[in-house]
Amino acid sequence: MKIAGLDIGGANTDLAIIDFKDDEIESIAIDFEYLPMWSNNNELISTLKQLIEKICPLDSLDGVGISMTSELVDAYKTKKEGVLDVVFKCEELFNCPIGFVGLNDIISLKNIKSRPIEVAACNWIATSKITSKIDENCIFIDTGSTTTDIIPIKNGKECSKGRTDFERLATGELVYTGTLRTNIASFIDKIPIKNKEYRIASELFAQTADVYMVLDKIDVDDYICDTFDGEGKDKIDCMRRISRLVCSDLDYLSSSDVIDISKFIYKKQVEQIVDGLKQVVDYQNLDTVVITGLGKDILANEAAKILNLKIRSMNEFLSDEECIVAPAIGTALMMKDYLE
Repeated sequence: MKIAGLDIGGANTDLAIIDFKDDEIESIAIDFEYLPMWSNNNELISTLKQLIEKICPLDSLDGVGISMTSELVDAYKTKKEGVLDVVFKCEELFNCPIGFVGLNDIISLKNIKSRPIEVAACNWIATSKITSKIDENCIFIDTGSTTTDIIPIKNGKECSKGRTDFERLATGELVYTGTLRTNIASFIDKIPIKNKEYRIASELFAQTADVYMVLDKIDVDDYICDTFDGEGKDKIDCMRRISRLVCSDLDYLSSSDVIDISKFIYKKQVEQIVDGLKQVVDYQNLDTVVITGLGKDILANEAAKILNLKIRSMNEFLSDEECIVAPAIGTALMMKDYLE
């Protein structure tokens, strides 16, 4: 049985195709594509087709599971409109059974059209299915390019207090900060440089991907999103963008200055995750975390260390590359169970 799992995000679309033999995983193939759904949602069908056909023929799939967070992009007036746009496009593309990850289980194509809001931003449900195989009592931290999910699991079941993104922003279970696409001006208001504090410019000058390129925590292949200025992604380009945060440039700031600025920003972003994580730890009384996502070692690991939590990694179950698309893998696993 060959099952595809898709996680259709606002910026990235992730794919996992799992071959099952005798109810066991025989192989997992993964891929992903940067697709800004706020501007290019009309390219979703062609993007999905190309992603899948790089791995296997479209008609060789026995089922397709779909999770999504793209319904929130500002191309859509409501989440319902965004969900249904994805649903109709997937219905047009696939001839095999398709299902959508909801809060409780997979929802069929037949039922989704009358219950679209039930699948909005539920990819963390799919990730929890994998996490529970690693530890039945833990908090998983999935730090991706844009957001960080902080989800408690007890007795092998997710027990998130918030059931929507709106609710999870209040419970600490969603921190809207990520490894690549977070505008630095959204969480920093002052930066220390040589014993002085400088207020920063609230513009789209630099994002967290620039910081982690400067600090050698990601490489250019990881920098999959667009840059704010449309220029390159090498370290000098990133330094140039960071210097603009204080209305400066590399004629005035040295490389050492920009590295110090980047270290300060890094520390503050980790503190954002610590704030949400501590809230979840305090009300769930759990002392173990399972980290995953592109930022698992860069951000999630550091946040957990500050709170002296026991740290496990999803790479006990998946490879590091597979951890980046964990929701897509979890979606495929849920779809396989649904079909059976």
